[in-house]
Amino acid sequence: MSYFEYLNFMERPMAEKETSTEASPSLTMHAQYIKDLSFENPRASVIFTKQTGQPDVEVSVNVGAKPLENNRYEITLNLNAKAKVESESLFIVELSYGGIVSVNNVSDNDKNAFIMIEGPRLLFPFARATIATITREGGFLPLNLQPIDFIAVFKANLKTKKGGSDK
Repeated sequence: MSYFEYLNFMERPMAEKETSTEASPSLTMHAQYIKDLSFENPRASVIFTKQTGQPDVEVSVNVGAKPLENNRYEITLNLNAKAKVESESLFIVELSYGGIVSVNNVSDNDKNAFIMIEGPRLLFPFARATIATITREGGFLPLNLQPIDFIAVFKANLKTKKGGSDK
């Protein structure tokens, strides 16, 4: 069963799933960890002594993976957030959150998609909590990131790679 067939399979009613005899693709998380974390509050003394308006927050997401030994992979979820009021920077947070995973019952053609979508999907709640905690500890309201569509991130990365190879 390919990864994309698996996604369609998961959307079927439970009665149809019970009649299937194929093994479902699976991803096992062996470890997860903070690889790198940076929080900058460049104008703290000024920011905390005057009233500021609602900040504009810009968030960027990037996902990477590299093969390890024994059919394991390291997935890295990079989250960067910058908050500004007008042109003044409030804070900058950069998190590189990693995980070691292995996959089962996934074809070689679908392995990349499975790792780059399901891996970050499992890591995201923990990375999100780390971002919320570090912004709160930095003196701000916790930054609660909205859920991320990692299928869309994967497709955008594919489109970027294809566009870059044409040049």
